Amino acid sequence: MLSISGAAVAAHTWYARPLSLDWFYTRVFVQFTLENPEMLSQLRLFEQAGIKGHNARLTDRSLEQLEAETKRWEGQYAIFKSYDRDALSAEKRVSYDVFDTYLADDLVHGKRFQFHNFPVNQMSGAQSELPNFMVNTHVIETERDARDYLARIDQFDTYFDQIIEQLKHRESLGILPPRFTVEKVLEQMREFIAVPVAQHMLRTSFDKKLAAIPPEDLDGATRVALQRELTRRIETVVYPAYRRLIAYHDALLPKATSNDGVWRLPDGDAFYAWRIRSHTTTDMSADEIHGIGLAEVDRIAAEMDAILIGERLVGGTIGERVQQLARRPDQLYPDTDAGRAQILADYQKIIDEVSAGVRDRFALQPKAPVQVRRVPAFSEKTAPRAYYEPPSTDGARPGVFYANLRNVAETPRFGMRTLAYHEGVPGHHFQIARAQELEGLPLFRRFVGFTAYSEGWALYAEQVAWEAGFQKAPLDNLGRLRAEMYRAVRLVVDTGMHEKRWSRERAIDYMRAHTGMEEEEATAEIERYLVNPAQALAYKVGMLKILELRERAQRELGARFDLREFHEVVLGSGAVPIFVLEKLVHDWIQKRRV
Repeated sequence: MLSISGAAVAAHTWYARPLSLDWFYTRVFVQFTLENPEMLSQLRLFEQAGIKGHNARLTDRSLEQLEAETKRWEGQYAIFKSYDRDALSAEKRVSYDVFDTYLADDLVHGKRFQFHNFPVNQMSGAQSELPNFMVNTHVIETERDARDYLARIDQFDTYFDQIIEQLKHRESLGILPPRFTVEKVLEQMREFIAVPVAQHMLRTSFDKKLAAIPPEDLDGATRVALQRELTRRIETVVYPAYRRLIAYHDALLPKATSNDGVWRLPDGDAFYAWRIRSHTTTDMSADEIHGIGLAEVDRIAAEMDAILIGERLVGGTIGERVQQLARRPDQLYPDTDAGRAQILADYQKIIDEVSAGVRDRFALQPKAPVQVRRVPAFSEKTAPRAYYEPPSTDGARPGVFYANLRNVAETPRFGMRTLAYHEGVPGHHFQIARAQELEGLPLFRRFVGFTAYSEGWALYAEQVAWEAGFQKAPLDNLGRLRAEMYRAVRLVVDTGMHEKRWSRERAIDYMRAHTGMEEEEATAEIERYLVNPAQALAYKVGMLKILELRERAQRELGARFDLREFHEVVLGSGAVPIFVLEKLVHDWIQKRRV
């Protein structure tokens, strides 16, 4: 009888309105991840239980599936809104508000802009993300894992055809990418398929993973057969899929005539206003953010100027003098394989040092380690300067700080500490890996993300490291200020291009003048903002909010203020919208006053 009753409750929870809101959250999270097998492979939530079927699948990217998912999520959101928020405890109200903000952003506020993005661009998309996923995320520890890898390779053709279907639909709506995007994606894809199969990243990484399997678990004949099968599939599935995507972009190129901001798109101004709200989780306007950016640029420039004068760099703009400094021999690594290897080693040394040195500022640190790796050569030309990839939940993969080494001149020594603090410790790793380890919260809160919170924290973390004494040298502090200037400039150029109709070239010139970036790097950044509008605003907006909340707590608590506790309040609930973070800090201040 108990088993029948339990089965009935389980069936009701899966198909109807769950009796508990926590059960609802679990159902939604599980159903969402089951529809996204790459995410399941990334998280590795079920592998320890022997559940691995998802590792042989790729996500369905068809328009039909997208429409079905949208309808399903609208139904789920309606069920969610039927729960009484006022009847919940304070902690459960936080979960409610996080979930509500996350779903309503797309389903209510952003539904009309569902296709106002560029799913294949120079920064991301199937053409770069899918092979990188196969190389960096798909784990091969057994013969079954290897055959799952082959099964996924077999699906490249369907996956790419679905992406082409999506692109054609956007084209019919007048949503065309910037011209530079089409040009760079074409170059990227042509280089990808120009590599002989035996030397291709999909093959060489596969060989390396197979070599790590003990001979008693994978005999030599099976190993060779798997390698031959992968070679055949790269030749007959992967390369033809890329050729079809190349052919589509060749035909698109004459139609993509603009490099302007999203104001050029249908309903572009409203789209940008939504993107600002979505990424900052505030009601700030583009004009307001632009003004903050200009003021911050002036403030930071004055601090940078004092350090540059101390280095006897007096004439020229801030950017010109930073460039002079960055080109000094004492700031450069050799432009060789050995030089690049040393950069990675030095980044790792910085992260290991700061991990031990900020313990007095954090009550808890993530259990997962963080490693430094090079951005895959295939994508480094158009990839950002660095990025972070979180660890798997089962410990199979560490957190990874990927450094872009396309040009060693973009990695002057004085900026390395700050970048390591942002991407690694105490930045993204402390926030994202720590969130994955949180207990006692609905599962979705360990993985949900809000740009202003996560990027705001990482930028704030740069200052925390400085306050802890890790950038004592004037040039290291200049690196911190340059990074902060870089985020302040983003407020100006992003709103400049998308709201005030600045040209791409004007934005590049402005960024170079104030940050000292080389032209290639500044161009890559500006083009990033053009294909991902408003995302870059969230860094500085989020940092300023966290600093404002810290100053408020220090002012109101005085001697009762504890930095470790403040950081635990900020990090201990996972990623949250800015208005929720304000409420969490406010409630903590009230409790500490008692």
